Formats: sequence, structure tokens, C-alpha cells
Amino acid sequence: MLEILLCSLVTILPDYLFRRFAQGKRFGREITLYTVWYELRWGITGCLLLTISLITLVFYFHPGTTNVTSFYRTIPVLPETGGRVVEVYVGLSEEVTAGQPLFRLDSTVQEAAVETARQRVAETEAQIVLARTDVTTAEGRIAEAESALRQAQDELDTKAELRQRNPDVVPEREIERLQNLVAGREGALASAESAKTTLEATVNAVLPAERDSAVAQLEEAEAALEKMTVYAGVDGMMEQFTLRVGDYVNPMLRPAGILIPREAGRTAFQAGFPQIAAGVLRVGMLAEMTCASTPFRVFPMIVTEIQDVISSGQLRQSDLLVDPASVTTPGSITVYLEPLYAGGVTGVMPGSTCQVMAYTSNYDRLHSDEEMSGLTWLTLHAIDAVGVVHAVLLRINLVLAPARTLVLSGAH
Repeated sequence: MLEILLCSLVTILPDYLFRRFAQGKRFGREITLYTVWYELRWGITGCLLLTISLITLVFYFHPGTTNVTSFYRTIPVLPETGGRVVEVYVGLSEEVTAGQPLFRLDSTVQEAAVETARQRVAETEAQIVLARTDVTTAEGRIAEAESALRQAQDELDTKAELRQRNPDVVPEREIERLQNLVAGREGALASAESAKTTLEATVNAVLPAERDSAVAQLEEAEAALEKMTVYAGVDGMMEQFTLRVGDYVNPMLRPAGILIPREAGRTAFQAGFPQIAAGVLRVGMLAEMTCASTPFRVFPMIVTEIQDVISSGQLRQSDLLVDPASVTTPGSITVYLEPLYAGGVTGVMPGSTCQVMAYTSNYDRLHSDEEMSGLTWLTLHAIDAVGVVHAVLLRINLVLAPARTLVLSGAH
């Protein structure tokens, strides 16, 4: 309607003025309901053609869409293992911070596992102390074996020297006995040294490894016990948290509630533009947005990203061939918008239904291209100028939205 009114000012109105003042024709006499088409045919035809051209120009170079939403991610609150709830720390709908405990599951089994692992660590440390005592004992046995060996060796050397001086003093049998005694005591010394080496290896390698293993089992048990308490991963708002003491929570089937991150859906908006707008949509393009949750407010936005694929063409592997004719609904171009200024969308609730008008701007081209022809210059100026029509339409819809929603739609 606005386009028709604007176009009629330069088509129907001049035609009527010519008929009225140049030809003397007046409404109700020469110009009636039955003759208006014939009398004002040039103005009416020009108005229709100009209106269609203006609407096409406006909606192509300044595309708009009502498919705008601030999608936000929710985090299901789930434990890593199933269990019975014994404590709940937050209410049905409550703001939480990262690291704040939400609820705790029955941890009897995990506490017993922690205590068992702790006792295992203490037992291993006691074994290390005992093994060090055994090493000291083994050192005493080595000293004893070395003393006995020296005594036997001294006796053998003495008897051997006496026999060398006088063979009749020490019989050969005695020498052989002493030699066997020295060999036996050498073996006892070697056995004592081997026992000490084994005990040192036990103290320095085996038992520390067992202690480290026991400590690791303790840490694993403590981690399992810690998982019995579920904490908030991020700052946000708990919603639908109906969990109560005695409920059973399962990580696969029964989430405890939903955590909505604090900044979710409050900075970026996703808009679905028609595919025909692909030729004019650009990153950095300015836009205006209105939302149903904030009536009578217009937010300046900027295009930050344009998805380079259309979701309706997504292919998933299956045992059926995809027929292009089965895609009955053409997909839209997904465009990401952010507020032009910090805090520019204050008050807009995440998930709000919004409307966006994007505006083509040829300012840089008009001021940088010195070789531009006059016709091109005029055309680009006209494209930028007709954007005001879309801006006016956006504000008209903004004013009429409450009445259209509350009265005309029957929503009460």
C-alpha cells in the first residue's frame, strides 16, 4: 500500500491534474466510477508498473525476513553414573555459577572403595618400613658371614704355612677340611649378599611401584566418589530442575534438569533469508531488527557471517537413493547477525521471534569509483534511497504488531 501511494504521486496525480485543469474534466461528471479507467489509464497503468518495479527493487536490494531467532544451547544436567539422589542443593529455577554443587548421589559404595584403597596405601607403606628392617638384618648377616669367612681363611692360611714348614705337623686331611670350610663360608657370604640385593630391589623398586599403584587406585576411588556430586559447568540458570531426594538419575534416560548458559542466545541471531537474496547479502551489511518480546523497539544489527551451504540439501547416508523431487520446501540462506553496538539487544529474550530488514549500501562504491557513468551513479543512489521504504514498512509493522497479535489474531 505504501508503494502504491508513493507511485501514485508521480503517475495518477499528474494525470488527474492534466485532465482536470488542462481538459476541464471533473469527478462526478466526465470522470466517474465507470470512466475512471479510461480517463486516467496512463496514470493508473504507470502507477501499477512503477509500483511493481519499486516493490521488486526494494525487496531485492533490501531483503527482509520474519524467520529470525536467537538460537541458544542448553546443557542437560546428567551424572556420569546412575544412582539414587540423597541431597539437592538448588531449587526448581535458580541462577547458578560454575563449580556450584547441584545434587549428590548415594556414595556408599564409592566411600567404601576409597577407604579400601587408603588402607592398601597404608599397608604398602608398612611393608616398605618392614623391608628396610630386613635390609638391615641382611647387612648384619653379611657382616657375620664375612667374619666367619675371614676366620676360616686365617686358620687355613696358618695350617697351610705350618704344613709347608713341616708336613708331619698338619695332616693333608685337615687342610682339605679347612678349604671346604672356606668355600662353604664364601657361599654363605654370597647368599647373604644376594638376599640383601633382593631386599634392596624390593625396597627401592617393587614396593614403591605397589605403593604408586595403590595411590593411583586411591585417586581413582576418590575421583569416583567426587563424581557422586554433580556441579554446574558454567554460569547460567537452572530450569525444570524438579529433582528430589530419593529420585533415581540415569545418564542415558533420566536427566536431572536443564542448565541454560548465561550468555546463550543473547549476542548472535540467526536469520533465514530467501535464496534469491544470495546475490545481495554481504558480510558487514547493516540491518534493523524488531522482536515480539520487545515491542516498539528497533535494534541496529550487522551481518557477521553467511552460511555457504543451504540446509535443505543436506545428505545423510542410508539405503535409499535421494530423489531431488522429495525436497518440497526450498531451504533458506542462514545469516548470522550481531548487534551493531555493545548492549544493542538488551531486553530481547533468547528464542524470541524477530523480523529483520537488511539494507544494501553503495556508499563506498559511489565515493571511490571516479570513472562511474552518470546512469550508474543515479541507479546506485536510487537503490540506496528506496531502502527508506523498507525502513518505513518495518516501523509500520512495529506499530501494528501489538494490535495484530492481541486483537486480530484472537490471542488473549
